[in-house]
Amino acid sequence: MNITRRALAASPLAALLPRPVRAQAAWPDRPLRLIVPLTAGGIADLLARQVAEHLQGRLGKPVVVENRAGAGGFIGMDLVARAAPDGHTLGMGNIAANAIGPALQRDRVPYDPVRGFTPICLVAITPSVLVVNPARVPVANLAEFIAHLRANPGKLNYGSSGVGTSLHLGMEMLIQATGVPMTHVPYRGSSEMIPQLLAGTVDLAIDGFATAWPHVQAGRLRAIAVPTPQRLPFAPDLPAVAEQVPGVGLSPWHGIMGPAGLPAPIVQRLNSDIVAHLRDPAVVQRMAGLGAVAAPNTPEAFATMMAQEAATFRALIDRTGITAG
Repeated sequence: MNITRRALAASPLAALLPRPVRAQAAWPDRPLRLIVPLTAGGIADLLARQVAEHLQGRLGKPVVVENRAGAGGFIGMDLVARAAPDGHTLGMGNIAANAIGPALQRDRVPYDPVRGFTPICLVAITPSVLVVNPARVPVANLAEFIAHLRANPGKLNYGSSGVGTSLHLGMEMLIQATGVPMTHVPYRGSSEMIPQLLAGTVDLAIDGFATAWPHVQAGRLRAIAVPTPQRLPFAPDLPAVAEQVPGVGLSPWHGIMGPAGLPAPIVQRLNSDIVAHLRDPAVVQRMAGLGAVAAPNTPEAFATMMAQEAATFRALIDRTGITAG
């Protein structure tokens, strides 16, 4: 007698079957949760909602975005790590919650930032830019900036959006790579730091592209370079710092992942659907308008990147002795 999967799943025998067999009967069989470990309205939230809308159309089930902010992203990502690996709970991981935060607060992170998750697909890079107050740092390009920096060891100060943020650590990468010290002046977010940079209280900063660029266009700040490993597609004339200072490579990222142990067929299906979304020219353009670069990859490449990022920031924090603010 032939028994269909649907009939088997509905029978009393279903409860006796091994869990993986039951999980293959139908997926998804209910709405999906996409947990964003940050507040609503930010870049991570906007990217997640775009992905959720696309997946909903592809999978035929609602994909509900849940903002579970707090503890530097630990709260939201812990919910993902603890979820059943059945493909119904996903998370928007990021450089803070999956690399920097765990390196800074090793005794407080409630999950393994790499092995605690199943990488599915990198979504976007949200690049930053190295900017100077031109009245304080009279340079026109990257070569002049590096020369000025080397000629003034310990004399420049830089602002950041806070101790242990990616923008702070990006500047520490520059300090480590050049061997030239600068003074760190942390603020409570870019919204507090940028006015001080414009006023000349601090000389320079690495800040989010979307935040800093309007001031560059207005002539109040001067863009020197991007700390990403390569130039940006929407700012091709702006050099990467690494072109003259190898070892500087900061790429704040956001990507979709699930709890550890997510079945491979589900991972591959989600990756295929997300990649299709991120390769849509209209999506690429819309993301560029947010200051983000679409960055689809394979689950394997994403896993490698996550491990490398975790190791990079752990080593940087060990070398510099930075502690959580």
